[in-house]
Amino acid sequence: MSAYPFNDLPVELPEAAVLMPFVDQPDPELILTVRAQGMPTHAGEVAFPGGKRDPGDRDLLHTALRESHEEVGLAQREVEVIGQLSPLASRFGMKVTPFVGVVRAGVDLTPEPGEIETIFQVPLSFFLEEEPELSPPIDFYGRRLCMPSYYYEDKRIWGLTAFMILDLINHVYDADVRFDLTGEK
Repeated sequence: MSAYPFNDLPVELPEAAVLMPFVDQPDPELILTVRAQGMPTHAGEVAFPGGKRDPGDRDLLHTALRESHEEVGLAQREVEVIGQLSPLASRFGMKVTPFVGVVRAGVDLTPEPGEIETIFQVPLSFFLEEEPELSPPIDFYGRRLCMPSYYYEDKRIWGLTAFMILDLINHVYDADVRFDLTGEK
């Protein structure tokens, strides 16, 4: 595996952070949520636990862990943080930084009813075996991107969530799913 090429996002936007929690088991599973229908942004969409940085947060990792505890009841002591991925811009004008963590199998999770409709898990092998559907290229914050979508059971995993998953599997597993066409003719 090559070294992870961290790419900062050279735009000034409000900051947010998410946790990409993996369940530690032979076929690791990624913990995802479906956001509540009443949420002001991303209502009903699949997302990682996370949210906007509060003024009292020490750093973005603290934001990701605090929000994960608030949204799904995942205590900080239950998470072994193993890395940070490159930040991405959301369509709502947020700079979102993902952190990758591992939690033990059987960890107790409870959705916060006002924010989270449901919590579910997807085997990592699903993302390694399934090719995402890619949209025609769009220009977004100076990059030329194809929007990825995965369909798992009755859920569509797309947008920033899918970009983060692809960033991880492209660099850890050399999946070579091409979604960033920046610089190509």
